[in-house]
Amino acid sequence: MSDPVDLLRQHGIPVTAQRLAVLRAVSGRPHATADAIAKDVRSEIGVISRQAVYDALGMLADKGLIRRIQPAGSPARYEDRVGDNHHHLICRRCGETVDVDCAVGERPCLQAADDSGFIIDEAEVIFWGTCPDCQS
Repeated sequence: MSDPVDLLRQHGIPVTAQRLAVLRAVSGRPHATADAIAKDVRSEIGVISRQAVYDALGMLADKGLIRRIQPAGSPARYEDRVGDNHHHLICRRCGETVDVDCAVGERPCLQAADDSGFIIDEAEVIFWGTCPDCQS
C-alpha cells in the first residue's frame, strides 16, 4: 500500500487516526474480519468503537481503497488488493483465505451466458477446498 495519508487525501477523505489505523490493519492482515481489524486497531490506537471501525471499513470500501468480500456462510472480510479483479480460495476447514489471480486476466474474467441487459464490470469467484495444513 502506498502512503496511507496520501491515499486518503487523494480520494478526498479527511485523515484521522482511526482511518489510518484501519487502513494499516487491513494492509497488515489481508482477508481479516471486521472484528479482527477492530482488535488490531485497538492495539495500535487504544479505544475505538466497533461501529467506528465498521463505518471506516464501509467508507474505505465505497471509495475503492479496500475490497470487501463476503464468502457464503462467513462474515465479511477485507483486503487492500483492489482493482485487479482477483479471486479467492478458501479452506472449508480452517477458513484460510488466499488470493487467486484471474484465470483470464482481463475484467470481468468471466462472461455471463446472458447479461440480461446489465453492463457487467466484475466477476467474483470463490474457490472452496482444503488447505495443505488441513490435509495433513
